[in-house]
Amino acid sequence: MDAFIWLAVIVICLIIEAVTLGLTTIWFAGGALIAFIASLFRVPIAIQFFLFFIVSLALLFLTRPIAIKYFNKDRIKTNVDTLIGKQAVVISEINNLKGEGTVILEGKEWTARSNAKHEILEDGMVVKILRIEGVKLIVEKDLEGV
Repeated sequence: MDAFIWLAVIVICLIIEAVTLGLTTIWFAGGALIAFIASLFRVPIAIQFFLFFIVSLALLFLTRPIAIKYFNKDRIKTNVDTLIGKQAVVISEINNLKGEGTVILEGKEWTARSNAKHEILEDGMVVKILRIEGVKLIVEKDLEGV
């Protein structure tokens, strides 16, 4: 009977993985497979659960980073991702304390904030986009200039 339950867990995990393609349940399918094999040898249910959890966690923590690296290597950046690292020009002083600041980037105005809390970036300065938080560009003074 235990073997059928583990087979059901394997099938459910694989179906969820096939639908989501997010590398979320494949690790638990591996743990369920080991528990299934243990059940065929009539290993007590407590040990089957232990094997399921240990193998699932081991697969999750040891192989997931590697799998993510290789499955996402051809990931296409979205429009927002392509902005990071680019230069922009301050058109309205960036002052985090006042909550003000605007830059022009590729012909579009963006609300911007300085990465350094108390740094004020003056009009006309060239800045580099570090990241995006919500709809605001987080920038720093670009030391390379133009």
